Amino acid sequence: CYFLRHARSRNYVSESEVCKLESVPLDFGDYHPLKPITVTESKTKKMNRKGSTSSTSSSSSSSMMDPLSSVLDGTDPLSLFAAAADPVTAAPPTDGARRKRDKDESSAVGSDFEPWSSKRGEILARYTTTEKLSIVSGGFHRKTATTGSAVSEKVRTRLEELDDLEEGSQKELLNLTQQDYMNRIEELNQSLKDAWSSDQKVKALKIVIQCSKLLSDTTVIQFYPSKFVLITDILDTFGKLVYERILSMCVDNRVSLPDNFSPESVNDTAKETCLNWFFKIASIRELIPRFYVEAAILKCNKFLSKTGISECLPRLTSMIRGIGDPLVAVYARAYLCRVGMEVAPQLKESLNKNFFDFLLTFKQIHGDTVQNQLVVQCVEIPLYLTLYSPAIDWILQCIAYHAPDVLLTEMMERCKKLGNNALLLNSVMSAFRAEFIAARSMDFIGMIKECDESGFPKHLLFRSLGLNLALADPPENDRLQILNEAWKVITKLKNPQDYINCAEVWVEYTCRHFTKREVNTVLADVIKHMTPDRAFEDAYPQLQSIIQKVITYIYDFALLFSVEKFLPFLDMFQKESVRVEVCKCIMESFIKHQQESTKDPVILNALLHICKTMHDSVNALTLEDEKRTLAALINGFIKMVSFGRDFEQQLSFYVEARSMFCNLEPVLVQLIHSVNQLAMETRRVMKGNHSRKTAAFVR
Repeated sequence: CYFLRHARSRNYVSESEVCKLESVPLDFGDYHPLKPITVTESKTKKMNRKGSTSSTSSSSSSSMMDPLSSVLDGTDPLSLFAAAADPVTAAPPTDGARRKRDKDESSAVGSDFEPWSSKRGEILARYTTTEKLSIVSGGFHRKTATTGSAVSEKVRTRLEELDDLEEGSQKELLNLTQQDYMNRIEELNQSLKDAWSSDQKVKALKIVIQCSKLLSDTTVIQFYPSKFVLITDILDTFGKLVYERILSMCVDNRVSLPDNFSPESVNDTAKETCLNWFFKIASIRELIPRFYVEAAILKCNKFLSKTGISECLPRLTSMIRGIGDPLVAVYARAYLCRVGMEVAPQLKESLNKNFFDFLLTFKQIHGDTVQNQLVVQCVEIPLYLTLYSPAIDWILQCIAYHAPDVLLTEMMERCKKLGNNALLLNSVMSAFRAEFIAARSMDFIGMIKECDESGFPKHLLFRSLGLNLALADPPENDRLQILNEAWKVITKLKNPQDYINCAEVWVEYTCRHFTKREVNTVLADVIKHMTPDRAFEDAYPQLQSIIQKVITYIYDFALLFSVEKFLPFLDMFQKESVRVEVCKCIMESFIKHQQESTKDPVILNALLHICKTMHDSVNALTLEDEKRTLAALINGFIKMVSFGRDFEQQLSFYVEARSMFCNLEPVLVQLIHSVNQLAMETRRVMKGNHSRKTAAFVR
C-alpha cells in the first residue's frame, strides 16, 4: 500500500547542531587523509638473464601521484621478480617452522583471552533468517596474454582483470536460502585457495574484493552478523596466504626467517612483492573492500618497516569514518580490533581510539536513516540493537584485556554520558572483568534504571549483571539490595521465555549468598510464572540449569528437601527423558556429597521417589550402558541407608526396595548382598548365639 504524506518542516541548522560530531583533539603527527601521499618509487633495471643481477635504486617523492602509475611503464616488481626468482628462494618454510610460528603467534595474548573462534559458532547459530538472500557471483575467467608481449601489456591485462569485477563481469544470484548462501560462500573460499595454489593471484584478489563488497549489503539486516563471520573467514584465509607467500620469498639457503625478524633481514624481492600487494589494494575504488582487504594483510607491514603496523592502524581507524551505515561501521571496527589483537596486541592506543570514535558516532543508531531502513525491513528496534552486540562485545573485550581500572572507569563514564546507552551498557558488562562489575554493582543498577525501556530491554541488562555476579562477589552490605532490585524487574516480565532466561542466572546468585528461605521464594516464583499454559515445556534446559545450580550450592540433602518448593519444582519436568536426566543429576550429587549413612525419613522418601522414576524409565529399548548407570546410582543410594541396630526396619527397607527396583538385576544382586550382610551383622551382635526372635529374623 502507498500513502500520501506531506513533507514535514525541518530546521536544518538545529538538526546539524544536534547531529554533528563532538570535536576532540586528535594527534596523528603529519598524517591527514587528504594530504599528498609519500610513495617510495622503486626502479629496476633488467639486464641480460644469464649471469646478470638486478640493481635497485629507491627515491622518495612527496608529490601527489598514482601509486600504480610507474607500473604501467613496465616496472611491475611482481612480474620482473617472478621471472627471475630462484627456485631455492621460492621454497616455502618447513612444516615444523610454520607450526612453531603459528603457535608463537597464537600465544601473543594469554590463554585468559577468549579467542574469536570461540564466538564464531554462537553467532552463526543465533543470527539466522528465513528471508531470501542474494550474492554477486563473478565469472573469474582467466585471460591469456599473447606470447612475447611487453611487460607493460601484461600489467595492463592484470589491471583490466581487476576492473572487470567492478564493471559488470559478475552476475547476481537471487532468492538463495540461508544454507544456499553459506554454501556459496564456502565455494568462494575454496575457489580462493584453488586460485592461489594454481598461481592465479589476480583471480584470488578478485574473489576477496567481491566477498568484501558483500559486507556493504544490509538488505537482510538480521543476517548481517553471520554474514560478517563467513566473509571474514575468507579474508583471514587471504591474509594468511599473502603473508606465507612473502615469507617464503625470504628464505635464504633454505633457512627461514626467525620468528622476531626485523625488516632489515627481508630481501628486496620480498619487499617489492609486499609493496606491490599494498599498491594493488590501494587501487580498489570502493572504501569497504579497500579497507577490509588491507586490514586482512596488515601483518605484512612487518616486512617493510618496524613501525608499519603502528602507522597503519590509526589510518585504517580513520577510514572507517567514511562508512555511513552504523552497523556496517561497527563490524568494520570489530574486524580491525580482531586483526590488531592478532598482529600487535601491545598497540592498545589504536584500539581505544577505535572505540572512542564509535562513541562519537553512536547517536547515528537512533537517526532517521536507520529508522527508515528498519521500517522497510519490518525490524523492531530491540531486535536491531541486538545485532550490534557481537561487534561491540568484541571491541570492548579487546580494550578491557589487562586494562587498568582507571581506563575501564573512564570508558564507563563516557558511556554514562550518552543517551539511550542500554546497548553499550550491556556490552560493557559482557566484556569487562567480573570483579570490576561486581564491585560497582549498585552503580550499574542505577544506570540500568535510567535506561530507556523502549530500546534495549532492561531484563537483558539485569541478566548480564547476574552473569557477572555469578563469577565475582559484590560488597556484602549491598547483596540483599541488589537481589531485591533485580527481582523486582524480573518478576514483572510477562513473557515466560524472557523471565526464565533471567531467573536462571539470578538463582545462582541467590544460592551463593542467601539462605534456604530466599531460595524457596525464588523457586516459588519460577513455578508461578512457568506453570500457566504449561510454559515449562519450552524451558526445560533453563529449568535443568536451575536444579543443577541449587544442588551445587545446597548439597546437604536434609536442608535441600526441607526447601518447601523443591519437590514441586521437580514436578514441572513432565517429559520423561528430561525428568530422568534431572533425577540422575540429583543422585550423582547425593552420592558425591553424602559422607555418612542416613535414616532421615524425609531424605529416604524423596530419594526413593527419585530412584523409582529412574527405574520406571527402563524398557526393552534401553541400552545396557544406561541400565548400568541407573543401577549404579540406585545401588549407591541403597548403600548409604542405615538404621543402626534397628535390623527389622533395615530389612523392611530392603524388601520395599526389592519390590520397587525389580527390573534392574544389578540392584537385586546388591539387595541380596545387603540382606546377607544384615544376617551376618545380626549374628555378630548376638555373638553367634541366636535367640528365638533373632533366629526367626535371620530365617
